[in-house]
Amino acid sequence: MSVASSPWLRLSPLAGLLPYLRPYRLRAWMALLALIVAAAATLLLPVAFRFLIDHGFSQRAAADINRYFLGLFGVATVLALATALRFYCVSWLGERVTADIRRAVYQHVIRVSPEYFEVTQTGEVLSRLTTDTTLVQTVIGTSLSMGLRNALLMLGGLAMLMATSPSLTAYILVTLLLVVLPIVVFGRRVRTLSRSSQDRIADSSAIAGETLNAIPTVQAFNQQVRESRRFGESVETSFDAALARIRARSWLTVAVILLIFGAIVFVLWLGAHAVLEGTMSAGQLGQFILYAVVTAGAIGALAEVWGDMQRAAGATERLMELLSLRSPVTEPAAPRALPPGPAGLELRDVDFAYPSRPGQPSLSGVRLSVRPGEHVALVGPSGAGKSTLFQLLLRFCDPQQGQVLLGGVDVRELSFADLRGHVGVVLQDSVIFGASALENIRYGKPEASDEEVRAAARAAAADGFIEKLPQGYDTYLGERGVRLSGGQRQRIAIARAILKNPPLLLLDEATSALDAESEQLVQQALERAAQNRTTLVIAHRLATVKQADRIVVLDQGRIVAEGNHQSLLAGSPLYARLAALQFAAGGDA
Repeated sequence: MSVASSPWLRLSPLAGLLPYLRPYRLRAWMALLALIVAAAATLLLPVAFRFLIDHGFSQRAAADINRYFLGLFGVATVLALATALRFYCVSWLGERVTADIRRAVYQHVIRVSPEYFEVTQTGEVLSRLTTDTTLVQTVIGTSLSMGLRNALLMLGGLAMLMATSPSLTAYILVTLLLVVLPIVVFGRRVRTLSRSSQDRIADSSAIAGETLNAIPTVQAFNQQVRESRRFGESVETSFDAALARIRARSWLTVAVILLIFGAIVFVLWLGAHAVLEGTMSAGQLGQFILYAVVTAGAIGALAEVWGDMQRAAGATERLMELLSLRSPVTEPAAPRALPPGPAGLELRDVDFAYPSRPGQPSLSGVRLSVRPGEHVALVGPSGAGKSTLFQLLLRFCDPQQGQVLLGGVDVRELSFADLRGHVGVVLQDSVIFGASALENIRYGKPEASDEEVRAAARAAAADGFIEKLPQGYDTYLGERGVRLSGGQRQRIAIARAILKNPPLLLLDEATSALDAESEQLVQQALERAAQNRTTLVIAHRLATVKQADRIVVLDQGRIVAEGNHQSLLAGSPLYARLAALQFAAGGDA
């Protein structure tokens, strides 16, 4: 067997758990001490039985039989207390370390650039946070201590077997060699199949998460049967992968038990003949039998634990992959500070393509300068690169070429907290959290008072409908804001941005889901919010940007024209065409 394929190296991913165990090493040492005491007490029980058989029932020792039974009960008491202490300590460690790992993985993933989620399903990440950490909990809270306990019992049992009868022990040692081979072969197979099983479960979780987040669309297109079938096929694939793992573990169990107990029966047959021949006492044979049972049970348990360890190694490997993930967008080592007040923007020859489609540039040679306090609108057809500009300004991604400057400072030289603290954003797809209206608006400024929240809601024309909710501002809005209309969700998001009161305001189709009356109210609110701050607005409805200080027209990742509404109607064929399409029906030119 090569070093690379060593079965012990197959468990090497479990070493990644050590940093999470280290803060609780005192508790771990207590568990280990209790485990050693319990194992020692278990190994003393056969000796106590031997004395009972050989001396306790003889005529010369009949008066001491009570002492032997008290000694046996004392050993059992120590065993019970040590086992209980071990169980408590390792169970505590399992729960504590699992909670720490879940928190560490979540804290890491939530800071990874959104680029990562272009190629990774959120359901897979959730599977690692739940299913994989549960497997790790099983190992730390149960399997690891059981493995150590049974390893001690196996080694101690072998030592006591040798002390009891070296000749019979020699036969057992030979048979143990036959047991190691199936453990190694099948154990490696179980680990591979365990990783595959966890991956298939993650696939099912991803499908379920995607579908449940789009229930209205699924039902509107009457695709319940298709989605159920798709999820069912994924579940069956996951079941098949789990079945292959179970089958491998079953064969491992059969092989180990047959080999172990076959060897025991053979050796006990030899021992029975030794008693009949007078070369071994009945007490010695009884002691040997008990140690053989303890040793065999320990080896059988180790085979089971080995399978659990293999599964946990696969789960740990997946978790460590997440923790080792490095975002392409990183914090600067020595961040600079932004000056207070409205900040100007500048893009210098910016080129950018998303990692998922490197051959399709989203921005090419973009040069743009926005003065502090200026109100600039970005227009153009879908896919022109407007939203990509927002992604670069927020440093969700970095350009491959060129610079993005805020207040004269390259955004790559700013800390995430400083940069994003200066920016307020309202996206076209308004995000509402499963909380109250009050807490959803306060998300923009966690320390804001209730009155500040209400003032922001009034400014966003949201106060009226919020007050009519069953519990007003304390009304739970449901996951993703399912209890609100699209326009209401958007007004909540606008109130959140207004409450933050940032020097730079980014509005991406901020009024797209509003009716005409609400749009007029919100437009007025946004105009008030845009005063004394730099504002960038993305709008497909050109009527909402006619009052901007400047309109920038993008097409295929390039700036093709700049100016006000009237000058662009005359000088930009693209803008004139977009305006004609939108204003022809309404006559609002």
